[in-house]
Amino acid sequence: MIRCVIIDDEPLAREGLANYIKEVDFLSLAGQGANALELNKLLSDTEVDLIFMDIQMPIISGIEFLKITPNLPKVILTTAYPSYALEGFELDVVDYLLKPITFNRFLKAVTKAYKLHIPSPITSPIHPEASIEQDFFFVKCDNRYEKIYFNDILFVQALQNYVTFFTTQGKIVSLLPLKQAEGNLENHGFIRTHKSYIVSISKIDRMESHELTIGSHKIPIGRNFRKEVKEKVLGNTVWRQERG
Repeated sequence: MIRCVIIDDEPLAREGLANYIKEVDFLSLAGQGANALELNKLLSDTEVDLIFMDIQMPIISGIEFLKITPNLPKVILTTAYPSYALEGFELDVVDYLLKPITFNRFLKAVTKAYKLHIPSPITSPIHPEASIEQDFFFVKCDNRYEKIYFNDILFVQALQNYVTFFTTQGKIVSLLPLKQAEGNLENHGFIRTHKSYIVSISKIDRMESHELTIGSHKIPIGRNFRKEVKEKVLGNTVWRQERG
């Protein structure tokens, strides 16, 4: 059981998270507070495995509290401001929830925390980097950073010096060479099918000699890529008819 505390100066935000926690069988609510000082008291009086902490709070912000407080339990940041995401992850938080928080997004975050096998908050250090790197990444889009989950990517298309990530959540365009994207994706179940396309193998619905289908999208297979694509996509998964 993961013992959670909620730190947020908005009563309605605390209530919403508390209701979500009740719906998840591996979570229990150990306490609530409105600011970092109340969190300090909770940590001294209660065993805590996971903190849901708002960033914009009176007295001291959630980011500043993380910077000055060593040996904290795992932390999931909550905020209405996406601009803090990159700084939060640099401080080794488990996840970053943007308000208003949906239950599906909440469940994804706490499942990640559960998989980390949360240890004692005082005696064990926090080492979430490997899990975070395997799960998602950020790309720069103009003056902001967009978070992309590997599992959400359908395919990637190159256009000159830009790439477009087609995901289950929509399209994200970034100034990035396709070769760099390929290098970062190749160990996560992706394959180059064309000089301008990289696809998620698990998202492929149909394969023909010259193209792949992913949902409503048609992805070309370049002549020089056909042999490798066929081997990696089909492998030994094809059921062949036995001759009598």
